[in-house]
Amino acid sequence: MTAKVLMYSTAVCPYCVRAEQLLNSKGVTDIEKVRVDLDPARREEMMQKTGRRTVPQIYIGEHHVGGCDDLYALDRAGRLDPLLRGE
Repeated sequence: MTAKVLMYSTAVCPYCVRAEQLLNSKGVTDIEKVRVDLDPARREEMMQKTGRRTVPQIYIGEHHVGGCDDLYALDRAGRLDPLLRGE
């Protein structure tokens, strides 16, 4: 798996944990986590980039996946693995 993964998250977010567990099960060990609860400027950045207020907000490469449910839906559709490979 080669694509860079960025996840905007907070400390106490069960959906962030679930998303990370799925990514780990796919072999992703390096997730750049941005804690928006610690840095309001980064939350503002997330909202500007995604148009959303909720976490997690996940990017794989340059592709905005969305949140946890979006990540699982991508996996069910068979599109997560190719995205993680950078295809």
